[in-house]
Amino acid sequence: MPVRSERRGPVTTVVLSRPEVRNAVDGPTAAELADAFRAFEADDEARVAVLWGEGGTFCAGADLKALGTERGNRVAEDGDGPMGPTRMRLSKPVIAAVAGQARRGGRAGTGALVRSARRRGGRRVRGVLPPLGRPADRRRHGPPPRLIGTSRALDLILTGRPVPAPEAYEMGLANRVVPTGRARDAAEELAAGIARFPQHCLRSDRASVLDQEGLDEPAALRGELRHGTAVLAESHKGAARFASGAGRHGSFSDV
Repeated sequence: MPVRSERRGPVTTVVLSRPEVRNAVDGPTAAELADAFRAFEADDEARVAVLWGEGGTFCAGADLKALGTERGNRVAEDGDGPMGPTRMRLSKPVIAAVAGQARRGGRAGTGALVRSARRRGGRRVRGVLPPLGRPADRRRHGPPPRLIGTSRALDLILTGRPVPAPEAYEMGLANRVVPTGRARDAAEELAAGIARFPQHCLRSDRASVLDQEGLDEPAALRGELRHGTAVLAESHKGAARFASGAGRHGSFSDV
């Protein structure tokens, strides 16, 4: 199976498994990826997801050999994106456990990055449009200017050069750098830690950050208030636990 999901407690790991093509994604694989993340979103017991590419490569992007065939990636303005879940707005965190290469179209938002990992833009060399499908996708998915800045984004977009892990971390394209071979384990450990926190409050904070993009400050503050008031009951419980001595001095051991 090119895509499978593995559960460990509240953590769901979505495994992309097409090692024979360095985990390049064709149309059917894109559909399976989208279905896997829809299932994760619908599962009340699943709190955090990890996306990992099996076989030493995170994802080589779209499967160029499938273009123009019945297995080609779907390119349309509505529905799923060409790579599957790239247009999804999930309510729960997703961590990309990136090892090896992650080409344009095969990237994801946050997570662990092994030292040997490189982000590449080889489609620019081949003259192939990145398979994201619409400007909104290109704004939301890396490397957008709002994530790493216009200058760095244009550097990567126009040159298509490989980016080693330390540079990706320094520019904010990756959130962690871990030893080679530890990407999945580190991402799942991070996911398990995130899953321990009160989920309504965590998801409200996450939604507040995502929703404020493009808003002026008054509108962003109103959005933050709207998300915050939706979880007041959970906040009251947390305040009571703190008053009783839990979580003092920044300790999360008793969360």
